[in-house]
Amino acid sequence: MSDRSIKVALAGNPNSGKTTVFNALTGARQHVGNYPGVTVEKKEGSRKYKGYDISFVDLPGTYSLTAHSIEEIVARDYIINEHPDVVVDIVDASNFERNLYLATQILELNIPFILVLNMADIAKKQGFIFDEEKIGQFYNADVVLTVGSKGRGINELLETIVKKVEQETKPSSNRVNYGSDVEKELGKIEPLVNREHALAQKYGTRWLSLKLLEQDEQILNLGHNQEVIDTVAKSIRHLEKLYSDSPEILLAEKRYGFVSGVYEEAVKHTAAQRHQVSDIVDKFLLNRVLGLIIFGGLMYAVFYLTFTIGEPFMGWIEAGFEWLGGFISGFWAEGSESALKSLLVDGIIAGVGGVIVFLPNIILLFLAIAILEDSGYMARAAFLMDRVLKSIGLHGRSFIPMMIGFGCSIPAIMGTRILDDRKSRLTTIMVLPLMSCGARLPIYALIIPAFFAPHLHGFMMWLIYMIGIFLAIILSFVLRKSLFKGDSGIFLMELPPYRMPTLRGLVIHMWERSWLYLKKAGTIILAISIILWAMTSYPKVSEEELSGLSEEQAQQVELEKSIAGKIGNAMETVIKPMGFDDRIGTALIGALAAKEVFVAQMGIVFSVGEADEESEPLREKLAENYTPLQGFCVMLFCLISAPCVATLAICKRETNSWGWALFQFGGLTVVAYIITTIVYQVGMLFV
Repeated sequence: MSDRSIKVALAGNPNSGKTTVFNALTGARQHVGNYPGVTVEKKEGSRKYKGYDISFVDLPGTYSLTAHSIEEIVARDYIINEHPDVVVDIVDASNFERNLYLATQILELNIPFILVLNMADIAKKQGFIFDEEKIGQFYNADVVLTVGSKGRGINELLETIVKKVEQETKPSSNRVNYGSDVEKELGKIEPLVNREHALAQKYGTRWLSLKLLEQDEQILNLGHNQEVIDTVAKSIRHLEKLYSDSPEILLAEKRYGFVSGVYEEAVKHTAAQRHQVSDIVDKFLLNRVLGLIIFGGLMYAVFYLTFTIGEPFMGWIEAGFEWLGGFISGFWAEGSESALKSLLVDGIIAGVGGVIVFLPNIILLFLAIAILEDSGYMARAAFLMDRVLKSIGLHGRSFIPMMIGFGCSIPAIMGTRILDDRKSRLTTIMVLPLMSCGARLPIYALIIPAFFAPHLHGFMMWLIYMIGIFLAIILSFVLRKSLFKGDSGIFLMELPPYRMPTLRGLVIHMWERSWLYLKKAGTIILAISIILWAMTSYPKVSEEELSGLSEEQAQQVELEKSIAGKIGNAMETVIKPMGFDDRIGTALIGALAAKEVFVAQMGIVFSVGEADEESEPLREKLAENYTPLQGFCVMLFCLISAPCVATLAICKRETNSWGWALFQFGGLTVVAYIITTIVYQVGMLFV
């Protein structure tokens, strides 16, 4: 083999043993000078190995590449401008967690690098046990253990350098996730930066965008166009208002969170350690048993408070819509029939109003989730559930889209793009609708107070959410053992530092999600309510057919003769084993478009022929017509059954197959039918 050259940059924290490793690699074949234009010392050396002429540059010792000091600038500029074939990051293994911040920044540069855990002998004496394979996967790097002072591991390092050059280095699939707010701003900056072709090609769009958010002076002075400058400034102002901290601090915290996650996943310690306050708290929150109990208790508290605090607000909104219905009815003479009156009162007000009345519950639930997310606890919950998910063969990353699924299944399914393994991704997509999305909350908030005592409201809400999670776990296990066999791989769960959420941040996060719900009520649900009103109102029944009937009997006849009634009657034989009648059946059809429409349709059904200020609330009417067992079965079926049409469409897009989309749609409906039927039939034995 002819001689070929390899250029290697050695990076590392001060006192990490970097110079010792450098000396062991180069021996006497080294010289010292200064970097051009600065007084910082530059050490260079060389070594021949397996036909390669390997040159080493010992970069200045630095804790980061943020460019706050001349040493950081020199180290960063060399890596970016000189394009070394490999960057070797020397880490003090006995101070592993502290040393990884630099490695995390090197990861962001997306370049070939090797992680050297130096002073491995000292680390071993201190009780550290490293999972080298996991560490390497997290950083997309080869990991080598060395004892530089004794020359141990040096040949392995040389061998790894050669292997790294000879093999094609794939771009890293792992990267620091900076949270939805920061990632959203990066998403605005990156496309603009990408147009600055020369800069984007040299630095990479993500790294360049990060440095602009951090207000890195060197990067700011590269001559960006005005659109980039204005967008970055706007993003910085937005993040500062949300968190009352600069983006630089937010990014640093997330990097430390990434490091903490690596430490938790890939390092064991057999000896006692000193802990910070957050470490002490985490010993409880991340405990395999106690942590899950705390997580379940917090979720129960969230649902209990959602009902307890939201109840009076719901009553006010309910009363407001009843007054509005009576006010609109007042424009017509008492007892008069009018299609327009029926459309406005029975269709729009009863339909849309029946959904909007649950807005307080939606707002409170999303506020609670925002508090858990912004405080840093939700990452701990993810870490806990990661263990459960791995035990059933599901990828640890799956917990993230599952958490998003509690808001809406559509962005949750899109969020599965973070899963590299296709089988893990398909499994996650298939079970995601079992996470109770915000659209199902109005159904629960309608049914639970109608059939269960106030002290059971929080428990019933918690129970239905837990049933969804439990079923998702079971179905994931079945799918991974049958259709989607294979390893799920590993995933780093980041553990950010605990923060006190800002009021502005909480309000924005809460309102962003609540507004989507409200906007849906004013658009999709409004349109569907009008369609469903028409289906329940036409064709009209003649006066002769209604003569001699009571008001309640007349309503029943009108509904049975309508389009919706005929569909419901046709369905009744099939759905009767679940405890459902034709009215519930027609409402379930509407729920295919959007789950909240079930509430709107029930409001329309029970408002036909009776919509004035004396109308009883829908919950009271349900309690008069159905049993608590039937109410629970409605919630159960709506939880498990086919997702909305929009979810079907996004499932097709993300899997690139109508087959998988229809499999999810039909499969979940069949499972829902079987489980709900069993629950109802068994329940009837005890009622």
